[in-house]
Amino acid sequence: MPAPSPRLAARAVILRDNRLLLVNAYPDGRSDLWCAPGGGVAPGTSLPENLAREVHEETGLRIAVGAPCLVNEFHDPAGSFHQVDIYFRATILSGTLDAAWQDPEGIVTERRFVTRTEMARLRVKPDSLAQVAWGQGLLYDPLEPIVR
Repeated sequence: MPAPSPRLAARAVILRDNRLLLVNAYPDGRSDLWCAPGGGVAPGTSLPENLAREVHEETGLRIAVGAPCLVNEFHDPAGSFHQVDIYFRATILSGTLDAAWQDPEGIVTERRFVTRTEMARLRVKPDSLAQVAWGQGLLYDPLEPIVR
């Protein structure tokens, strides 16, 4: 049986007051890993449309999606999982983070803005997220092993 095609996801790099928005996408605190908000792409809609939908579901925020800033690949060297994440710079149009917000899929249970210093004390993926968030241009981060 052939390996499945890589999964495609879109993620948002949102800076507000020099703080980056991160989410913990592990229900019930099963992991301390943080990442940028976003998720899988549904066929028939654009990457920005998918991203705006995912960010709203996970955070309650409405965003404007800007230019791509990072292409990152995750894979499981011991399995068949392979995901390509395309990160876009984004800005908040409306909404505020509310601890009572519920992700309809129940995946994201925590969300917060962090400084670069605070981020350095967290377990975050991908490894290049801080560099791209507080940097310029477009980065490519190939085949980073998945963390469990």
